[in-house]
Formats: sequence, C-alpha cells, structure tokens
Amino acid sequence: MSNRAKISRETTLLVRDCCLCLHVQRAARTLARWFDEALRSLGLTNGQFSLLMSLNRPTPPAMADVASLLAMDRTTLTAALKPLERRGLLTVATDPADRRSRLIALTPKGMRLLTRAVPIWQRTHQEIERLLPAGAPNRLRSNLRVLSGGSRGGAEPMRQPIGISTQRSRKLLVPDFPSRA
Repeated sequence: MSNRAKISRETTLLVRDCCLCLHVQRAARTLARWFDEALRSLGLTNGQFSLLMSLNRPTPPAMADVASLLAMDRTTLTAALKPLERRGLLTVATDPADRRSRLIALTPKGMRLLTRAVPIWQRTHQEIERLLPAGAPNRLRSNLRVLSGGSRGGAEPMRQPIGISTQRSRKLLVPDFPSRA
C-alpha cells in the first residue's frame, strides 16, 4: 500500500472545470494559434507581432520597458529580439544616456511589415470577437487587466492566491465550488 496522498476524482474534475489558470492558458494557446496562422503569410508569429507593435512609439523604448509591457523577463525578450533583428526589422542599441540600458527601435523595413500586419490582425480580431456574446470582449479585457495589473485595470497584479487559506492550499482536497462531473 502506498503512502502517497490521494486526490479525489471530484477534485480533479473541479480543477478541470473551474481553474481560471487552466482556462486562460487554454484560451491563450487557442488565440495564439489563430493569430499565428493569420500572420504566417508575413513570416510572423503573434508574439513577434506584439513585440513589433510594442516598439511603435515616438522614441525607442528601453528593453526594460518592453519586457514589462509584454510581461517577459529580459532574457526571454533578448531571445525574441534576435530573429527580428537578423531580419532587419528592428535595431538594439546602447542608450547614450545610460550605457547599461538598451533601446529598441523599429527599422523602416520593420514598420513596413507591421503596416502590412495590422489589417490582418484587425480582421482576425474581428472574427474572434464575433464569436463572443455582445459586450463579452470588453468585459474579458477588463477582467484580464485586473488580473495582470494592466494600466487600465486599476489593480495591482495578483501576487498570491486569494480566498484560500494556507491550511487549505496544502490540502487541495476540499472544493470551493460545486463539482461539475
């Protein structure tokens, strides 16, 4: 007989049906595939599109600012920049005001590609929004901003689980929601 703790099937189904993290991850992967397919003809992924779009500013942003906006660490951002830089879509340069900092700028070639990508993004976005009930896209955006601490969300990002005591989080056996078996 095993000494391992057991988690009930009911709890497994509860997590499957109620876990916000699981549902957001699944939705994010689905949306990513949808936009990846739409942008494929331009040789872009959805992440590359977002990265290029984040550089569309009057002055080149610092790497730290872009990493923060995209919720990436700097190492991941550096890796994401390299293929775009090799394609001549952006430049990374030392900030003359702070030699420790790097500034990222779209090149004219990057701006031309981004200009071609925006209508594709708009069409794809409209298709996806049409699948959702009236008002749902704005509610979803608002709710996601609250969770991520976005600038218009008005809340700090969640750093700890809420509504779960330390004792209960250790057990993970007592469901908060009715089971949807």
